[in-house]
Amino acid sequence: MSKRFLLLLLVPILFIGSQAASVEQSESSQTMAHPSEIYFSSIPANPNVYRKISVFSDPQLKKAKGEILPNTPFTIEQLFVNDERKAVFKIADKGYVLADSSVIFSDVVQETQEKKQAMWLKPGFKVYDRPLINGAQEKNTPLSPYTKVTVLRTAKTLRDEFVEIEGQGWVNKAFVTEKDNRMEKVQNLLNSKYNSSAYGIYVKQLETGNTAGINPQKEMYSASVTKLPYLYYVQEQLNKKAISPSTTYKYIPEVNDFKGGYEPEGSGSLSKTPDGKEYSVQELVDKIAKESDNVGHNILNYYVTHQSDQDFQKTLDKIAKKHWDVEKREASAEMAGNVMEAVYQQNGPIIDALSSTKYDDQRIARDLPVKVAHKIGDAYDFRHDVAIVYTNSPYVIAIFTDHSNYDTISNISKDIYEVLK
Repeated sequence: MSKRFLLLLLVPILFIGSQAASVEQSESSQTMAHPSEIYFSSIPANPNVYRKISVFSDPQLKKAKGEILPNTPFTIEQLFVNDERKAVFKIADKGYVLADSSVIFSDVVQETQEKKQAMWLKPGFKVYDRPLINGAQEKNTPLSPYTKVTVLRTAKTLRDEFVEIEGQGWVNKAFVTEKDNRMEKVQNLLNSKYNSSAYGIYVKQLETGNTAGINPQKEMYSASVTKLPYLYYVQEQLNKKAISPSTTYKYIPEVNDFKGGYEPEGSGSLSKTPDGKEYSVQELVDKIAKESDNVGHNILNYYVTHQSDQDFQKTLDKIAKKHWDVEKREASAEMAGNVMEAVYQQNGPIIDALSSTKYDDQRIARDLPVKVAHKIGDAYDFRHDVAIVYTNSPYVIAIFTDHSNYDTISNISKDIYEVLK
């Protein structure tokens, strides 16, 4: 037997050490470079095959008895040279195969690297008990797509690159991402449940800038949502010290008698007829934010924006990112969302007022256990709400509806929250 091994040493040897990106690439390159048989000189660790190979019942490889398929675990018990001076593997419980390195390879982890970081799962992933090598087993885990996981390390095999997820197992690196991908799930949700011409929905995750929506640019009568940009403008004037929270304005007939004002008989608790009293900016802001008070809005519109003057309109169009006709009050969910994002960036006291309103038990805020700053709007068959939802990663959501109801808005809001919470 030792003489046969001396003869074997005269045959070219190829050790499996390829850093190929995949098993298929390794197979192609080795077969092309070495079309003839290339023998092993030692038993490969964790053997696998590139393609189906024949198994023989005799060491001379004359009597075929079966086959080995790729990714089928098998054990090599012995390497020897047969009477025809060919290297042969004895396979446990199977028979004999040619020890040909162009079809058999050592399927082991090539390289590992410690790399702890947060990542997000993509759809379609599978979890294994080890990096995907021959013998790796798929695992059942509670993991789901679009969720945050902790990656501990990476590993390269001849097939691909894999990451170890803390406490769960190994996943192909192609199915994780460093970027928060939950908005993809939000869009899928909206497409499957709320894809209706009766809705205008806009959602923006403020940290990532990612958006989702259904008809987000569809314009509808916005009703009292149009009061929101006025609150933004008042906060800007407060920030510039042009006015103060204690600045007062007199309730005179003219405040209810200009183009673009709201009917005083509408929502709110201030007197429907001019009473000649002085009201502070703080009081008026609270009335508008908490009660959607029409008279309070008219007073601030009259005195602070000078009946929606050119500077106000220019400011509004800039933050809405489109012209918003405040007389017709036509706007889209995206425009309202853009204005609410601007309010978020201001981070002024107006947010506190919008977070404690008489409408918190309905629409966007109703079923959410976190802080919600929102502005509602109702008129005719239109029901709207636009909000900042203060999860760990805050998001803006605007829901405009035509011929719908408050419950629908609440359901949409809750579904989105369950993804982004």
